[in-house]
Amino acid sequence: MASSNLYPVSADMAGKKSIAEILESLPEEERLILTMHYVYQVSAAEIAGKLGVPERAVLTVIASGRSRLISSIF
Repeated sequence: MASSNLYPVSADMAGKKSIAEILESLPEEERLILTMHYVYQVSAAEIAGKLGVPERAVLTVIASGRSRLISSIF
């Protein structure tokens, strides 16, 4: 492919942070939960067991983190 820009960035997105930058700005536990869930595809129940917290708390962090990521990206 001749194009060097496989994923063009619109002018609207040029000033936005990368996902890595957004994750870095999160509190450690929230960053850990979101990374385990979205990057390593660990279930909320497994995360709760590994961290010793209620599954409901993990689900809450995932939902709020997803909203925060989406609003930060777009």
